Amino acid sequence: MRGLFGRRRRDEGTATAVAEPPAGYDGSDVELEAEISRLTERAREQAGLEDERELIRLRNEVGIRRLRGASGVASFADAAAALPAGDRLPEFTRDQVTPELLRSAIMRDGCMLVRGLVPRADAKWFAQQIGRTFAERDRHDAGEPHDARLYEEFTPDPRYGEELARPWIKAGGGVLAVDSPLLNFKMMELFAQARLPELVGGYLGEAPLITAQKTTLRTAEPSVPGAWHQDGKFMGPVRALNLWLSLSHCGDDAPGLDIVPKRIDEFVTTQTDEALLDYAISQRMAEDAAGATGILRPIFAPGDALLFDDVFLHKTGSDPDMPKPRYAIENWFFGGSGFPQEYAPIAV
Repeated sequence: MRGLFGRRRRDEGTATAVAEPPAGYDGSDVELEAEISRLTERAREQAGLEDERELIRLRNEVGIRRLRGASGVASFADAAAALPAGDRLPEFTRDQVTPELLRSAIMRDGCMLVRGLVPRADAKWFAQQIGRTFAERDRHDAGEPHDARLYEEFTPDPRYGEELARPWIKAGGGVLAVDSPLLNFKMMELFAQARLPELVGGYLGEAPLITAQKTTLRTAEPSVPGAWHQDGKFMGPVRALNLWLSLSHCGDDAPGLDIVPKRIDEFVTTQTDEALLDYAISQRMAEDAAGATGILRPIFAPGDALLFDDVFLHKTGSDPDMPKPRYAIENWFFGGSGFPQEYAPIAV
C-alpha cells in the first residue's frame, strides 16, 4: 500500500483569501465532487497551499449540501454481528470492522478498540507535525511570517457555524484541523485509506460529515487532569460517532483514556463531589456507573483508535508522573439528520 507521506513539497505564504471556484465549475453537485477528486489527485502528486486550502472550502460546501438534503429518517446499522465473549474489551483490526460489528460493540461495550486503524509510520509523522503547527500558530498570532500550509485560519461559509472558539481549543492543547491546510489534507487521506467514509456511512445510515469545530489535533500533557464526561451532555441530540485516533504510544508513559467499557444508555448525574463543571462527572459516579465491569485504561500504539458514541463515559487518563505528552486526532462524525446546528459541516 502506498504511503501517504512519500511526496511532499513545502509552500511558504501568509495569504488568507478564500479561493474562487475553479474556471468552468458550474456549481452542480457532480461538478463539485469531480473538482474535489481532481484537486485531491493533484495534491497527492504535488501538494501545495492553494489546492489544500481550496479542498477545505469545497468540502465545506459539500457538507452544507448534504445537510440540506438530509432526509431525517436514517437508521443505524443493525447490531446483529457476533462479538467475542469473555474479554473485558475485545480488540479488532481494521480489516475486521464492519458497520454491524461496530454497532454491536457500541451497544454492548460502549466502544470499539481498533488496532492499527492507520499505519504506525503515518501516525508518528502526523504527531511530529502537530508540534510544528503549534509553533506556526504562535508566529501567526504574533503577527510574524509563518508557514500557511501548517497554520492558516479557515473561515467557514457563514450560513452554518461561523464561530470556531479557537481560544478554547488552544487552551485545551489543540488546534483545529481546518486551520492547518496540510494536515487537514493528510487527515482526509488517512480517513480514506482506513475506509472510514464507508464504515461510518454504513454505521450512521447516511453520508458522514465532520465539523470544523469538533475535529482537533491535540496534545495532552501529563500535568493536565481529565474530567469524566459524556459528550452528548453538551452536544444535544445528534447522530454521531467519535473517532479517537492515537498518534503516539500512550496509556502508561503518556496520557491515554480512562473508559467505562460498557453500554450506558442514560446520562450520569453531573456536578457532584469534586466535579464542579456542568458537564463533569465525579470519580465516585463513574465508578458507580462502571459497576463490576470496572474502569479501564487501554495502552495505545500509534495508529490505534477508539470508536464510540455520544453517551460513552470517558476521560483523559493522565498522571503527573508520566514522562511524555500524548498526540491524537479527536474527531466526531455526524449524520446529516442529527447534526448540531452551531457547527460548520465538512464532507469526508
